[in-house]
Amino acid sequence: MTRLLSLRLAHFRSHARVEARFDGRPVVLFGDNGAGKTNLLEAISLLSPGRGLRRAAAEDLAAKPEGLGWKITATLDRRGTLHDIETEARPGTPRSLRIDGKAAPQSALGRLAAMLWLTPAMDRLWTETAEGRRRFLDRLVLGFHPDHAEAVLAYEKAMRERNRLLREDIRDAAWYGALEARMAQSGAAITANRLAALDRLAAAADPGSMFPQADLTLLDDSPHGQVDLATALAEGRRRDMAAGRTLSGPHRADLGAFWAALGMPAAQCSTGEQKAMLIALVLAHARALMQDTGLPPIVLLDEVAAHLDESRRAALYDAICALGAQAVMTGTGPDLFTTLGARAQAFRVEAACGRSTLTESILS
Repeated sequence: MTRLLSLRLAHFRSHARVEARFDGRPVVLFGDNGAGKTNLLEAISLLSPGRGLRRAAAEDLAAKPEGLGWKITATLDRRGTLHDIETEARPGTPRSLRIDGKAAPQSALGRLAAMLWLTPAMDRLWTETAEGRRRFLDRLVLGFHPDHAEAVLAYEKAMRERNRLLREDIRDAAWYGALEARMAQSGAAITANRLAALDRLAAAADPGSMFPQADLTLLDDSPHGQVDLATALAEGRRRDMAAGRTLSGPHRADLGAFWAALGMPAAQCSTGEQKAMLIALVLAHARALMQDTGLPPIVLLDEVAAHLDESRRAALYDAICALGAQAVMTGTGPDLFTTLGARAQAFRVEAACGRSTLTESILS
């Protein structure tokens, strides 16, 4: 199993100095709005590749007004082997990462633990832009294919260079050819990973769940094969030059969702059912990873319980515990989590004078 065993924060947002130890059970963080619960989730999310659940710049994570920089230290247990993780950003320097005392790229975090989250901002996932749905899909994919992050980074790096050439009206075919070959290689891997992940999620769906299951599709009109994508990029140079950016490729893909039971696109469902579909996807993801690897993801659920009725809350908690997933959940009060009882470890989060504190508690 994969478990987060400890977390220590220094000058991270509202947490000047906080330390918590976890015993492997689901974790409940409760407290008033603004107490610092989501800040804790954000810190945990930075133990995975990327910019975390808020996608904040490194310099924006430091406690104010000191501006001393910030540091996150954690211990992760993966199949009985402990790994020490340190990530920080000092003023004027980019974020750094060390795993077991050695400098490491962020993509290495994906090989230690899969991580997924739902936040209130994602309630509109099915009705807003494709970018958010693409990020959500790629987070799902990372659990099945840890090298997916490297393919995405390689593709985006080559695309940025190609876009620069397009904007500067550079017409050197050799430069374009080299960049497009790299984009095609990474792009084919990205699309193959996404399609494989959607197939696996469909196979792991639970039709008897209280949460509605969505039929997912990858909406991508660009060629999927490496050779075909390279050809399409080459043929599209004139059009892309007029636009000043690359107009086709996996960076334009979208995630489609359809509630088959009602014959309705997810975007036309109620807000509550849209959130329930997201929860169903999180549970399917955890179920598939548990079946494939024995390592369910770490799941961060920000204020999810407040929008579920009592029966769905109980169903969610039962599913998390049955899967053995380490979920970290936030809510304004312990009453939202009473059905978890001793199955969860609870902490009260409080704030005073702009600083947050963490105290272990008991769900009654």
